[in-house]
Amino acid sequence: MTTPEDQPPAPQPSAPEIKDRIYRSPAGMAGGVLLLGLVAWLGLDAIFVGEGSTPWLALATLILVVPLIVAFTLRPAVFAGRDRIRVRNPFRVIVLPWGQVASLRSGYSNEIVAASGKKFQLWSIPVSLRARKKATRRESKAAAERAGGGRGGRDAGLGGLTGLRGGSRNAGPAADGPVRAETDRVMDELRELWETNEKAATAQGEVTVRWAWEILGPAVAGAVVLGILLAVG
Repeated sequence: MTTPEDQPPAPQPSAPEIKDRIYRSPAGMAGGVLLLGLVAWLGLDAIFVGEGSTPWLALATLILVVPLIVAFTLRPAVFAGRDRIRVRNPFRVIVLPWGQVASLRSGYSNEIVAASGKKFQLWSIPVSLRARKKATRRESKAAAERAGGGRGGRDAGLGGLTGLRGGSRNAGPAADGPVRAETDRVMDELRELWETNEKAATAQGEVTVRWAWEILGPAVAGAVVLGILLAVG
């Protein structure tokens, strides 16, 4: 007869797996789809309707141009998880454990700096100076309205319409904190993930960089074929 002491301990539940947060540029993806549609329309028209060497030139151009459009518009993405951040840029994939990250910088571009001093630009999180200026104006306006909150009593004397309308429209910035541009909010989230997980044992390791040969290969092949066709005439 077995006693409770003789029974093996019950297995401990494993920590729930946290999915990576994925950051892309909606404007870049939309532009890429439009460009691909335009290039496909012109290229296929030249292939099926063109005469002489035109179809071959069009085919070589498509092989060259399509991977480049995909590389700069649809491909860029940032995958941020509990242990590491993976940056997929047009021609490279960089994986940095949080313990190897020295800083996340936002200037004229957003970039991540490794402990070794190497910098990697975040292509999928572009900086919009226009959005920053717009956010600054909104924050200044919201701050001025919060500072002048004493005027609410006078507006209430007009039936409360002005106060209700203004309050519903501007409650967001006051309640949620300072107004920030979208990409700046994304960088704040990444900094929070980094600061929370950089000391974890699972967030240590080496930085790896891999070239995107699935993009470079077809583009180089298309450039070589196009060069030969142009040289031959």
